[in-house]
Order: sequence, then structure tokens, then C-alpha cells
Amino acid sequence: MNDPDLSDRTVLVTGSARGVGRELLLATADCGAKTAVHYHTSADAAREVAEEARDRGAPEAMTVQGDVTDPESVDGLFAAVEAELGDVDVLVNNVGDFAPAHWEEIEFERWNRVLETNLNGTALCSKRALPAMREADYARIVNVGYASSEKGLVSPKNFPYFVAKAGVLMFTRMLAADTQDDGITVNAVSPYVVENSDEFPEDLPRDRPASFEDLVNPLLFFLDPDSGYVSGENIEVDGGWLPEDV
Repeated sequence: MNDPDLSDRTVLVTGSARGVGRELLLATADCGAKTAVHYHTSADAAREVAEEARDRGAPEAMTVQGDVTDPESVDGLFAAVEAELGDVDVLVNNVGDFAPAHWEEIEFERWNRVLETNLNGTALCSKRALPAMREADYARIVNVGYASSEKGLVSPKNFPYFVAKAGVLMFTRMLAADTQDDGITVNAVSPYVVENSDEFPEDLPRDRPASFEDLVNPLLFFLDPDSGYVSGENIEVDGGWLPEDV
């Protein structure tokens, strides 16, 4: 697949100072996009990513701080991006806390943070991006889900994360329907275990976790201008994982 031409497009990837978000953002820099590196607390790491984005082809790259769970903060971070790079053409909702503990042992504050960063953050950022996107000739929203969330995957361990990601995928389908007359596409990429994951099961599909490149490929497919009729879809990047076998 040829990389899409994102010249003159502004890309905002939430949580792009590290990990998956970093790699997704840098992939859009490779395609010539103007990039906004979002962070909450990792300012130094975000500056390094912005510098690398410029080295890899981004004509402009900036860092922007904000808490995606707070409406005023979300408004401020978008306003900063718009002032420096222009309206956001591509929004990747990547932020999402993880709580790998039994549900009874998760502190209530942590429980809420997992739900808020994954689901509320996705909704708030999408809502803020939409007015300009509805007036544009090209706009893309890509949400990061979790493999098998659409199948009602649950576990006593990390339960609020599964609930939140199921909500993200429901939100993806709803927003795709709500924007079908506006030229916007809304899709999701849902990994299982990624190369930077905190924990690795004993039996990995295909004997390895997903690489960052495995996640970049479906992202670039969704961002391609020729994918304008593909909306409301979810690509699971799980190597053929079958949770029923666990």
C-alpha cells in the first residue's frame, strides 16, 4: 500500500509523546503532515517527538499539553493547534489509561480515570474537532480500541478498561453514522498485545506481539483519501487471537 499524501493536513494524535501514539504520529509525519504532539505530563518526551517528526518530513510540528478528560482543557489544546497549524484534519484518539488489576482492588479514582481517558476523552476530543471537520473537504477520526471488545470481552482483571473500550467502539459506529453526510470518516484500530505492552501472555498469536508497524498500516489505510467510503469500521490487529481459547 502506498502511503497517503498528507501534505497540508494537520494531524493531532492524543497521547503521542510515547508508545503507540508516538509511532502513529511519526507515521503521519512520514506522509508530510503537519503534526501536533499531545501530552499531559511528558513535556520533554513530546518535544523529542516533535523534533523527530520534523526530521521525518513534517513541515511543521508542535507540542500541545492538555487533559483530554476536561472540556476546558480540550478546548484549549485544540485552540493552540488551530492557532499554529490550522484546523485539525486528522484526529487520532489514542489516550487511554490501563488498570491491570482485579476490579475489587482498583481504587475508585483509578477506576474513573480509566473510563474517563478512554471513553470521555475520545468523545470530548471528537466533539471539539467536529465543527471544523464538518466544513472541510477531508476529515478523518481514528479511535484506538481493544481487540474483541465488540464481542463483549470481559475479565475480572482490568474490567473498567474493557468497558471503556467497548464504549469507544460503540461511539465509533455512532459517530460514523452521525457524520456520513459530512465527508468525515470515523474508524477504529484495535490491537491485542503490542510490542510495548506492560504484560505478555504465555501464548501470543503468531508467537509475537503486534509491532508498531502492524498498527500503522490500518491507520494509513483509513487516512487515505481513497478510503472515503470506509467509515464505522474496526480493524482488529490481534494476529487471529481467539479469547475463547484463553
